[in-house]
Amino acid sequence: MRQSFLLQYILLLIAQVLICNYFHFTPYLTLTLLPALILCLPTRLSTAAGMLIAFVTGITVDLLAEGVVGLNAFALVPVGLLRRGLVRFVFGEELLVRGENFSIHKFGLPKVIFAVFLMQTVFLVLYIWADGAPVRPFLFNFWRYFISVAAGTLLSVVVADLFTHDDRR
Repeated sequence: MRQSFLLQYILLLIAQVLICNYFHFTPYLTLTLLPALILCLPTRLSTAAGMLIAFVTGITVDLLAEGVVGLNAFALVPVGLLRRGLVRFVFGEELLVRGENFSIHKFGLPKVIFAVFLMQTVFLVLYIWADGAPVRPFLFNFWRYFISVAAGTLLSVVVADLFTHDDRR
């Protein structure tokens, strides 16, 4: 990984830890940048490498911020598993063959929002389920998902734009 990418990744990982520790607006909001961090990994990385990075990232957040060790890792590893397939589905095979990264300027805001939304959905469905969804009322889980995916997608599109800004030059 490029040095600037690695530095940005670490800074955004720290930002996620701070969000988890200090920004509890409502129990209906689970704000996460983690799916966007995994989605924006360089496309030349294999699925196994993406899953390993997702696991280490999730465990890091679990140990430094969350109360349940393994919760973020559990929800983030499938994001790493689906990353290359989702990039292929949304942005096309050519992106993976060339080893290029996606950007808002190359593919447009709607495609990037769709990709981020799908990754947020995978993460949040697993996270909310593992965080006790079976013992909570359905409407609570529904609103928690809806509010979290909306806020997370908006914030994650900004994160995705930060990671892919070099492609605009």
